[in-house]
Amino acid sequence: MRIGFYGAARTVTGSKHLIDVNGKRILLDCGMVQGKRRESYEANVHLPFDASSIDMMVLSHAHIDHSGNIPNLVKSGFQGDIICTAATRDLCATMLADSAYIQQRDVEYVNKRRKKKGEPPVDPIYTQDDVITAMGYYVTQSYSRSRMIAPDIQLTLHDAGHMLGSAIVQLDILDHDTNEEVRLVFSGDLGRAGIPIIRDPTRIEGADILIMESTYGNRLHDPYPDAEKELERIVLETYHRGGSIVMPAFAVGRTQQLVYTLHRLMDTGDIPKIPVFVDSPLAVNTTSVFGLHPEVYDAETREFILELGKPNPFGFNMLTYIHSVEESKQLNFHREPCIIISASGMAEFGRVVHHIKNRIENPNHTILITGWQAPHTLGRKLVDKLDTVRIFGDEYHRKAHVEVLNGFSGHADRDELLAWVHAMQRRPQRTFLVHGEEESALALANSLRELEGLTVDVPQLLQKYDV
Repeated sequence: MRIGFYGAARTVTGSKHLIDVNGKRILLDCGMVQGKRRESYEANVHLPFDASSIDMMVLSHAHIDHSGNIPNLVKSGFQGDIICTAATRDLCATMLADSAYIQQRDVEYVNKRRKKKGEPPVDPIYTQDDVITAMGYYVTQSYSRSRMIAPDIQLTLHDAGHMLGSAIVQLDILDHDTNEEVRLVFSGDLGRAGIPIIRDPTRIEGADILIMESTYGNRLHDPYPDAEKELERIVLETYHRGGSIVMPAFAVGRTQQLVYTLHRLMDTGDIPKIPVFVDSPLAVNTTSVFGLHPEVYDAETREFILELGKPNPFGFNMLTYIHSVEESKQLNFHREPCIIISASGMAEFGRVVHHIKNRIENPNHTILITGWQAPHTLGRKLVDKLDTVRIFGDEYHRKAHVEVLNGFSGHADRDELLAWVHAMQRRPQRTFLVHGEEESALALANSLRELEGLTVDVPQLLQKYDV
């Protein structure tokens, strides 16, 4: 068996791991590389392997850094099944279409500038038509239901607890070269215990080969109840100043989590009933997908629905989902306290940038960051509390309050990752850490070696291992 690491190696984007075994090539995830525009474009357009040689793909979850380059994979010659949960398939239908739309709009803008310089036009990585074609390759599989995907290769998906439909991938293989049974487990992105809406990550009985994420391999999160109390404090303080709160939030997962939490806090009277606006077309569309999959809700969410007699935890009287651009622009004239949840999560593009621009120089308002912010993004500059920031080319003085809540993270932290491995009765013989910045991955590798006695590698990009 050979494992090749073609993405998310000592970084957090572009997840792609290729398993060569028994004459079959199985791709785990096909995510989009995110970063500097020109470098990421080249990395995404030119796949690091022959797409037509891949026999099948298993998708851990729908986030773009795991699923975002699937249309290009199909466009480049892939003809196999894309296996995932039903919720992941439904989310991809919306999220990949949105990704294609953004690319097409970006390319239009770039090509106008290239034309002025006498440069040839560029094409988007893929189009919405490519997305429609790719969706025809999806095959769904439920949690805990095993099936043979190739001779002597059995696939089981377990709940990863990271987002709606997220899965831990388990491959039970009779290796024809060694005539030995091998269990390979790919964690995907692991969630946290006790986070609302979705269930806790499944504890795995064990693995011989483990490919595991390391996003927060050197950091700890605040407990979720503390984050909820902090959110309550921030809402109350901003409300009493007569200001509004702008929350840059990822459209899938974080937005629904915030809506659900605000719903509960208003119902219990812990915060005043003020208008909440979700201003992101993608968030609006994906929230409807959440409503289609109550089978993945945790017990707390199910009890909340039954207790209140409301089948939709993402809808309440003070909540408005914004659809049109005109409705979004009207929020700039909203003078009473309100909460605006809008994408993108790192405040790099989308409607949230306009909302920040219109409120950043007013000390009554609050900008609330609830997720990890990549270097050089507007979100990171706000977290770093720079006195001035550039938005749409103009300079703005930061006078609004900036608050950061890490307790809403959908990723397991260092101790939670270690506990997940520690619970395994069948100890991994080889462990590979992916989906983490180098510092984070190397720190987690040392912890696993010292505390669990494991053999751990942190692959470089394009590195291959015979196991």
